[in-house]
Amino acid sequence: MDKFAWQDGVAFVAGLVALLAPKLWGDDAGEQPLMVLGALLALAGLYALLGAAGPSAWTATAFALLIFVSPWAFGFAGADAAAWTAWIVGAVATIVGVWGATQARGRTPAAT
Repeated sequence: MDKFAWQDGVAFVAGLVALLAPKLWGDDAGEQPLMVLGALLALAGLYALLGAAGPSAWTATAFALLIFVSPWAFGFAGADAAAWTAWIVGAVATIVGVWGATQARGRTPAAT
């Protein structure tokens, strides 16, 4: 890994927020989808941070987009805390993920 990609750090932190936030609300609204998708996003970000051969930047972006649409898909759009957490975390991670994936696409691999 030749350069630290801050976008991977954002994906990791966003995944942790989605994973841990339902425990802070004290209700069950959106708990399962946010915890599962948050864990997947955090793992994708962690693999990218560690430089491991794992999911691409587009994979983390797909998990972020799934978090964004999860309030409608899983029916918790009426639960304010859960829905706003999903929308904010999903939107930020999706925007940063698309930005990072398009930048990574233009880079040429370093010669070894």
